[in-house]
Amino acid sequence: MIVMENVYKKYPNGVVAVNGIDVEIEQGEFVYVVGQSGAGKSTFIKMMYREEKPTEGKIIVNGVDITKLKNSKVPLFRRNIGVVFQDFKLLPKLTVYENVAFALEVIEESPRIIKKRVMSVLDLVNLKHKARMFPTELSGGEQQRVSIARAIVNSPSLVIADEPTGNLDPENSWEIMRVFEEINARGTTIVMATHNKEIVNEIKHRVIAIEGGTIVRDEQRGEYGYEV
Repeated sequence: MIVMENVYKKYPNGVVAVNGIDVEIEQGEFVYVVGQSGAGKSTFIKMMYREEKPTEGKIIVNGVDITKLKNSKVPLFRRNIGVVFQDFKLLPKLTVYENVAFALEVIEESPRIIKKRVMSVLDLVNLKHKARMFPTELSGGEQQRVSIARAIVNSPSLVIADEPTGNLDPENSWEIMRVFEEINARGTTIVMATHNKEIVNEIKHRVIAIEGGTIVRDEQRGEYGYEV
């Protein structure tokens, strides 16, 4: 699913965020990316969906060498990737249904297919009954579940989540993880950057630890390994 070969990322200010990373992530894996703030986690995962381009190296995602991808081809490439952010990024003037449907409308899917898929993913995240509500009428946990629904409505092969439980209380964090576990059980690859020690240690998956822009630990069924 993802291959990185000798990847570096140096920003114009001289900061080296990623420093010679080699890694492979298989189809269907669930991978936590952990490390202290400023370790390079966000840059590492942003490069997977071409939000950032590496300074050097090769990145292949789902068979596509995205380091050679023309900017005009990036939107098409991203159709098969779902991205979940810490701050939800919902459109405030659209309802829950409309926020999720938007991802399908931009690719000109038929209204019949849109309705079927949107209601199906809202059912998965337990928000079917709030389809007509607006983001401001929802709790933080509910807003994050809407953002997950939007990310998976295209049935992507890969979901990338950047601190998806970072703004949530423990109860809502576990509910978000229930959804991610369900998505992963259906065969979707998940890469999740997180500071949530309890979740990483309780729900065991592969753990990639990054320090100073390099991978210092890569363990199947690993633990968080940092004080929080």
